[in-house]
Amino acid sequence: MNQLKAVIFDVDGTLAETELHGHRVAFNLAFREHKLGWHWDKNLYGKLLAVTGGEERIKYFLSNFYSDFKSDYSISNFIHKLHTSKTKYYVKLLGHKAIYLRPGIFRLLNEIRAIDMRMAIATTTALHNVEALIKSALGEHTMRWFDYIAAGDSVSKKKPSPDIFMNCLDELKLDSDSCITVEDSSNGVKSSVSAGIKTIVTVNEYTRYEDFDGAVSVFNHLGEKNKRCKLIEGKKINNPYINVSVLKYLHACN
Repeated sequence: MNQLKAVIFDVDGTLAETELHGHRVAFNLAFREHKLGWHWDKNLYGKLLAVTGGEERIKYFLSNFYSDFKSDYSISNFIHKLHTSKTKYYVKLLGHKAIYLRPGIFRLLNEIRAIDMRMAIATTTALHNVEALIKSALGEHTMRWFDYIAAGDSVSKKKPSPDIFMNCLDELKLDSDSCITVEDSSNGVKSSVSAGIKTIVTVNEYTRYEDFDGAVSVFNHLGEKNKRCKLIEGKKINNPYINVSVLKYLHACN
């Protein structure tokens, strides 16, 4: 096993609770703008999250709930325009500070930076959304904290395909066994594990009952010094929260 050289983070549901109070709300605002009469409630959106990618999610929804839908545009153009509207509202929500980082994220990012370990992002969301979240939650200058951002348009096949992580490894010029990934979903774990990367999981409200086969450990969140994280399954740790030492230990576990 190589020395741990980089930590790769997912974004939605991992860095921040973006799905329920961010993307879902933005989709519904876009539906209202386009006078579609659709509404994705909490439960329906949870089911739609099985499909990765915003445009792909709309396409799946149409195919399974409105297969006879007609538009003045081609379906692909309609989906693209609708998703563009959704992105506009998502960025507005970030501007209003309606979306927050998950427990332990800010602390861990700074601990990783303090020892000059490399960081990257591998996500199915669009680069514009990633940049907006990072700048809103961490500050305008923080994009340079990450050596590479593999976003939704970096590869054609989204998670659970390993392509996004393979792209990230190529750009970092690192072997898979030199990295560890922090994910929140079953699709994310399938993607990173298929790329040969050790993976830990921090579940959220939508993903807590998913199958995380292949993950080293699954936690409720990363934890803070005054907010202990809880192990759900996998390798135990002798620390109340996930820090760099814990990441190195989990990376070395067989």
